[in-house]
Amino acid sequence: MFKLMVQGTTSDAGKSVIVAGLCRVLARRGIKVAPFKSQNMALNSAVTADGGEIGRAQAVQALAAGIEPSVEMNPVLLKPNTDVGAQVIVSGKVWRNMDAQAYHQCKPQLLQLVLNAFERLGADKQALIVEGAGSPAEINLREGDIANMGFAEPAQCPVVIVADIDRGGVFAHLYGTYELLSPSEQQLVQGFIINRFRGDVALLQSGLDWLEAKTGVPVLGVIPYLHGLYLEAEDAINVSQTDAQAQFTVVITGLTRLSNHTDFDALRLHPNVVLHYVPPGQPLPAADLIIIPGTKSVRADLALLRQHGWDQQIARHLRFGGKLIGICGGFQMLGQTIADPSGIEGEAGQSSGLGYLECHTQLAAEKTLTQAKGTVTLLGQQQAVSGYEIHAGQTRVDGQQPLQLNGVAEGALSGDGNVLGTYLHGVFDQPEACDLLLRWAGMTQGGAIDPKQLQQQGIDRLADALESSLQLDRLFMPLPSWPGVGDSPSDRC
Repeated sequence: MFKLMVQGTTSDAGKSVIVAGLCRVLARRGIKVAPFKSQNMALNSAVTADGGEIGRAQAVQALAAGIEPSVEMNPVLLKPNTDVGAQVIVSGKVWRNMDAQAYHQCKPQLLQLVLNAFERLGADKQALIVEGAGSPAEINLREGDIANMGFAEPAQCPVVIVADIDRGGVFAHLYGTYELLSPSEQQLVQGFIINRFRGDVALLQSGLDWLEAKTGVPVLGVIPYLHGLYLEAEDAINVSQTDAQAQFTVVITGLTRLSNHTDFDALRLHPNVVLHYVPPGQPLPAADLIIIPGTKSVRADLALLRQHGWDQQIARHLRFGGKLIGICGGFQMLGQTIADPSGIEGEAGQSSGLGYLECHTQLAAEKTLTQAKGTVTLLGQQQAVSGYEIHAGQTRVDGQQPLQLNGVAEGALSGDGNVLGTYLHGVFDQPEACDLLLRWAGMTQGGAIDPKQLQQQGIDRLADALESSLQLDRLFMPLPSWPGVGDSPSDRC
């Protein structure tokens, strides 16, 4: 089985994107390929068909590979709930809440679990494309590492290192990262990739020659900056979308532990919507629709919302005829009470909600993790919706429920029809449902874009760029079925 690991000189160097692109390149040629990331830290997650939770980036990479996501693709997921602690998801399920020191001590135990998942994933595959995390040169994290070279060495996985030239200092990033590796780690490095280059590649040639001479490692390609490329972000938030022609304003409250912000990509892409994320401490601007998103720490973020006066600003927004939506944790905040008797998300206790919906929530250790399909009914119209649920609470609703998911009534609608809550992540992803929700909120124009279709187009565009800019024959030389390698057509897929 062919295996290759993409590591980066920094976070957001392009690891996730390149893994997705390489998966699509291989899948186009009929090669059975899957993505893998041993340890991911992100508040954006996805639900697998069997009810497991993995990093959203691996779900996108699985889409690029043309396969269903599975928990083996991301055996360890860290979801931060404080600055020094996180909920640890192992094999798709909550394992425990841990601070950084306690987690560090558990890494040797988790390494074998990660290697076992890698082996299971590759049992019926011809290729695995592995994503690293952060940088392999983070000296303070080298001991017990399971995300970069600490995985690559026991897995005997060849490595390419990618750097983002758009940040500046690309040669220092690549050379410094390589020099900070041990000799045995350096032996695994098969090449360098430079990402997001604007301009004439010929102008880089002297630097490329210098880098190869200093390290003995080839530069396998320079990927151009792909303007307007849409792929779901692993964790970074695109904070605004402002179209001069757009008239309808949507505001997202930027909570401290905001999760699954990809819920709002369809709004960011909508040609008739101005979308703003408002960071904590700043006043909410005038809007047609305010959305309270999901959060990893519902009661703590509810207290923060009140601390910054957003509760009063939301009340004023509703008095002036605006609409309000809460998704997942935001849905829980809109109810009457949120109880956490076992201290699932922090200190045990109960908080009063904002009181707009007739519902009560109690948090529990067992998460709801499910893919969901159904309908949303508003303004006397019904549209199909689909997505997923990830939440640690159960909510009892006493009022109207505008959604049907998997045959069960879901969500809540206020008596005056101005406030809506749902657990469904992805509720805006179907264009017809998105336009219905926005009409309910007062928008007169349609035009929603299908983010799933746009993402498929983005993956294809990315794969095209990799095919034209990387030395793929050199990169994939160990693949006996790679086109151009082998003595006869029978050697090819």
